Amino acid sequence: MSKGFRTEHDFLGDMAVPEDALYGIHTVRAQENFGVAGRPVPPALVRAYGMVKLACAVTNQTLGAWSDDKEKAAAINRACREMADGLLTDHVVVDWLQGGAGTSTNLNVNEVIANRAQEILGLPHGSYARVSAINDINRHQSTNDTFPTALRLAAIWLIKELEQQLVLLQEAFQAKEKEFAHVVKVGRTQLQDAVLTTLGREMGAYAEAINRDRWRVYKCEERLRVVNLGGTAIGTGLAAPRQYIFQVVDTLRGLTGIGFARAENLVDATQNADVFVEVSGILKACAVSLLKISTDLRLMSSGPESGLGEIRLPERQAGSSIMPGKVNPVIPETVSQAAMLVMGHDAVIAQACASGNLELNAFLPLVAGCLLESCEFLTRACDRMRRFCVEDIEADEARCRAHVEASTAVATALMPALGYDRAAIVAKRAAETRRTVRDIVLQDGLLDEKTFDELITPEAVCRLGMPNP
Repeated sequence: MSKGFRTEHDFLGDMAVPEDALYGIHTVRAQENFGVAGRPVPPALVRAYGMVKLACAVTNQTLGAWSDDKEKAAAINRACREMADGLLTDHVVVDWLQGGAGTSTNLNVNEVIANRAQEILGLPHGSYARVSAINDINRHQSTNDTFPTALRLAAIWLIKELEQQLVLLQEAFQAKEKEFAHVVKVGRTQLQDAVLTTLGREMGAYAEAINRDRWRVYKCEERLRVVNLGGTAIGTGLAAPRQYIFQVVDTLRGLTGIGFARAENLVDATQNADVFVEVSGILKACAVSLLKISTDLRLMSSGPESGLGEIRLPERQAGSSIMPGKVNPVIPETVSQAAMLVMGHDAVIAQACASGNLELNAFLPLVAGCLLESCEFLTRACDRMRRFCVEDIEADEARCRAHVEASTAVATALMPALGYDRAAIVAKRAAETRRTVRDIVLQDGLLDEKTFDELITPEAVCRLGMPNP
């Protein structure tokens, strides 16, 4: 064996493992076999796996495991806790696109916890004489119940972070709703002038959309709290004591403070992954809202001189290497791309979950990578949209007023006084003569200036329906 390496053995033979590595032979084999994604499993999944392993270890200890070696039990618990706290994440190095339904991730986790426990006990890496990666760390477990449970826990953690950012984004739009409540502007349908509204009303609609997303995301946790931990290989609890099966989820609930419950049908919960499709669909709905809002902000800020130019977005960076003074809406563009990726992930998750066979879905690593990445993308997108864009949006009130004056949409606001037919005639004349509706109405004596102005106030254009005759 060359210097700097140790030799480990499994039933396939011997392999060299870096001497100081906390992982072992199974991880080295996985590194050799996989690498398509070129990056390891998501950090949130590693932390969640540490918590799941801790729940399993604590449950085993309550049933008498390692009762003759208290130091070993304490070392295992400490190593699991360190992984749950993110201290061992860099040692879980297997590629997140992997065959085996997540077995390589589970084995990598087992090896790291075992070697860290041995390190705590003052023993060398790789011997596993006192702490076995399989017999101790994987005691009464399978990849097939620990991996999906860890995925659910990781998703819950990340969804909570997303919910917090959605609340902050909603509040930012609500603040703009109040700030722009007095700014009358042209409302558009099919990108054509339609009726008058206010910029505040538009911002309020965005706030409501984000509020719905926040509520849907909040409800996601209910879908994810039912786990198959204790079901081992296919949900029958093979090789696990009944007491362990009944207790392990309760232990996980106590450690995390999350209301986990054991699935009534562990076989169903092991082979079917439709819950991840449902959660991904909710994330996709959030992405749709962000993409729509981002597109609107880009449109309303377009130009600024030759476009709509109704709002000014914060200037974040130079927009061109050849066009002096050009500034692009880079934050809405970035958020849009994140949203598109989440929509793509949703399609991948649906395909992966539908591709399970018989008692297990082999493609949960793909589901895990896409689902957790979607949560992270949306969380960061909401944060940046709020801090770098929404909070500093400014209204170009003069531009909005000029659009109102020039648009035939004003005619709709005059319907309570003129009626539909006369208002339509005024709108047609304004379009044909390139004169403003105001000029035609005042010149023809159809309305006086005071009445005209009252009909296009923020209060008037935001009123629900028309006043009673």
